[in-house]
Amino acid sequence: MPTYASGLSGQVLAVAESVYGTAVVTNHSYEFLSENFQYVPGWLDGQGLKAGQAYNRATRTVVSQIDVNGDLTMEHTSGEAANAIADSMGFWWKFALGSTLVTPTVVVGTAFKQVHTNGSKAGQFLTVQVGRPQISGVTVQPFTYTGVKVTDWEFSCNDNQIAQLKVTCDGRNESTAVGLAAASYPTPNGLFSFANATVMTIGGTASTSAGETTIAGGSALGSAVNGVVITGTTPMKVDRRGLGNAGLKNEPIENAIPTITGTLTTEFFSRTELYDVFKGAGTTPLQIDFTKFDSAGNDANGAAAGANPYRLSFIIPAARFKSGSVNVNSPDVIPQTIGFQAYDDGTTNPVIQVKLVSKESSAI
Repeated sequence: MPTYASGLSGQVLAVAESVYGTAVVTNHSYEFLSENFQYVPGWLDGQGLKAGQAYNRATRTVVSQIDVNGDLTMEHTSGEAANAIADSMGFWWKFALGSTLVTPTVVVGTAFKQVHTNGSKAGQFLTVQVGRPQISGVTVQPFTYTGVKVTDWEFSCNDNQIAQLKVTCDGRNESTAVGLAAASYPTPNGLFSFANATVMTIGGTASTSAGETTIAGGSALGSAVNGVVITGTTPMKVDRRGLGNAGLKNEPIENAIPTITGTLTTEFFSRTELYDVFKGAGTTPLQIDFTKFDSAGNDANGAAAGANPYRLSFIIPAARFKSGSVNVNSPDVIPQTIGFQAYDDGTTNPVIQVKLVSKESSAI
């Protein structure tokens, strides 16, 4: 494989850490759109007055603390490769939601299921390595980030777009001394797109059995939904520093109420379908599924047009529509924007469930 002196040879790998901030050799490779991880030192300039001295002095400037943060944006893969260390998005959903899932469960044959639900992110941290190509010598320089926790995430898919997942991360430290890991990508490596959004239902009754949530009696939306965004935010205390830790932080701790919100952009098809639900101020189940077959028309078990297509499913048992703007601003079809938030419904149902069906069978 050639090495390019540009982003064409950029790479991102990640792996779970066992001890916060202690680097582990990265072995999960991810194709990505962009990253902006950065090392952020906290500079302090001495403020003492010295007769005749006007400018800050180099000898009285120190780094008092170290921080790392950044986003990683990826296209959402469908998990079509049976690879022991697959480029599956299940890895990122685990750390985005605080999911406790470890090993996918078999549905039938080569079709495996992952059910991720919201939980605590305590004890969940990663080593992430970014390979950044430099022009001099045409080499890829490794930047390794430790103690990486996912604080926020955003899933999005609009008309004529490939589905995307962006994770926002907080980290402990950066090293440029760790060797560059060898990236290895699974084949095939399919993607979910807007055309794969096959299920969009509202209402019905959500229930959870054996850890999996389903919705019975939901109604397919008549409105043409042309875009969906779902966002999760987990507030954390990210400045847990103390004497003796050389300006490095301790593991961030969740310290405020997390939220899951979203937006549906649609045409104004029927007032009763969405706007009246918004005005009613109650909660309603919401389900959005992306399903597909591979290029040969087979499902995850290898059956032609089979019963187990590759799946990315979102179930929100108690969504409350909190905004519902509908305005005429041109001769065109009237657009409608519905903003919603996911709530705990007081039952065994999770606030959100993200379910994947793919060929990924290895532990996450």
